[in-house]
Amino acid sequence: MIILTLDTKKCMSSLLLSEAFDHFFFIEGEITTFGKFTMDGYMQKDFFEELPQQSYAFWKDIRPYCFSLIKGKRTPLGFRFIFSLSGDDIPAFLEEHRLDFTPQEIQGLFLNFRFDGSRLSCTTGVSVSKFTLDKSLEQTWDKWAQAFFADLHIPFESEL
Repeated sequence: MIILTLDTKKCMSSLLLSEAFDHFFFIEGEITTFGKFTMDGYMQKDFFEELPQQSYAFWKDIRPYCFSLIKGKRTPLGFRFIFSLSGDDIPAFLEEHRLDFTPQEIQGLFLNFRFDGSRLSCTTGVSVSKFTLDKSLEQTWDKWAQAFFADLHIPFESEL
C-alpha cells in the first residue's frame, strides 16, 4: 500500500474528461458539494432485462454523473472514489508480472481516490482471499499504479 499525492488539475482532467480510467470497476464513491451524494457501483441485476456479466459498473458508466456533480465554478468540498481493476484484467495482470496467485484468489486491486477540498490522493490496495506473507502482489500493484499515473503524465509524490 502506498499513498500518492496527485496533481489535482491533471488527475481530475484524466478522471472526468478522458477515458483513462474507464476500464476500472467503480466500487463506490461519495461527492460532497451542497449536499452529500453517495454512489454504490454494485450492479442491481433486477434493473436489467439482460443480466450484466460483471458485478460492478465500469467507471465509464458512472463518470458522466460524477462530472455533472463536480463541474461548475465551485470546487467540491470533497470526494472519494474506489476503483478496482476489472475481473477480466486481473488474469492478464498476474501473467504479465509472473505472480504466483490465481485470479480466483484476487478479490481486488484497488485505487482509492480522496479529495479533501484542496489535496487529491490515491491509496493503492489489494485484497486476497487467502492469508499470505507474500507481498509480491502488493508491491507489483504499487509499482503498476505509479507507472500508470506516470504514463498519463499525472505528476505525483509518494508518501510511503
